Amino acid sequence: MTIQSELEAQFSAQGLNPQMAMEGLKHLKPINYWEYTAVDSLLTLQKPRTHFPDEYIFIVYHQITELVFNLMLHELKQLCAETTPPVEAFKEKIPRLSNYTRMLSNSFNVMTKGMNYDQYNTFRHSLSPASGFQSAQYRLIEIYCTQLQNLARTAPAESSVAEKFGHIYWQHAGLDRTTGKKTFTLRQFEEKYLNKFIETASAIELNTLEDKINQLIANGQMDDETKAAAREFDHLYNVSWPLVHLETAQHYLNAKGENKAATGGSEWQKYLHPRYQKRIFFPALWTEEEKNNWGDF
Repeated sequence: MTIQSELEAQFSAQGLNPQMAMEGLKHLKPINYWEYTAVDSLLTLQKPRTHFPDEYIFIVYHQITELVFNLMLHELKQLCAETTPPVEAFKEKIPRLSNYTRMLSNSFNVMTKGMNYDQYNTFRHSLSPASGFQSAQYRLIEIYCTQLQNLARTAPAESSVAEKFGHIYWQHAGLDRTTGKKTFTLRQFEEKYLNKFIETASAIELNTLEDKINQLIANGQMDDETKAAAREFDHLYNVSWPLVHLETAQHYLNAKGENKAATGGSEWQKYLHPRYQKRIFFPALWTEEEKNNWGDF
């Protein structure tokens, strides 16, 4: 079969007029790197709020983080599709999730050692009440990875999806310790994204990555390789990376014993340490002893 006949067959299968579609191909311009990556547009998205040079580093690093989150969601949406993919897809894609998480952990030196201490502790006041707490993609990764009950452990089991979000673990980080009311940071975040979170959680109920893994276990398809890959990702995302994040926060907020407040107002020591939150995506893959000592190994 010639290339022309292959193209004609492909266009026909798509319901297109092969002759018209092939005529259009003649007028395509050659692609180049800067157009394909939209790099010129990408480099216009950094908008510092102060004159401190290192704020630019802070913005770019967080934008890189959001792009990595997007890659993770790209994989998770395929794994969590209503039709369960073959076992081979889990062997391929769960290690990708671990690789992306390693990128996040290994690159955190850009935050810890890549900014001037005094600059950061000055310009960060101009960022309040914004907070990494408000990363919607970070929350969506959690929603895709595990059953909502694992993120809202105090919610009654019979609670609706919407009701569980009233018990979600990050609610605690968004409370004013003095008044017990939601901080402005949390109120803004929920106004912007809560409906999307509820819709997403409802749409993938019983189809989270945890549900898929439990299904592999029930079907006798969870081999040692897949189990090890899933455990590795769970630990990297919910223990290793938060501890690196905590180390960076310690460096800037408590290096001299000042115990500075986070810009979003969270009790950052307890919010970031996995021992307190015990976010575990795949409980069935861990022993009771491992779960009890979560964050300590």
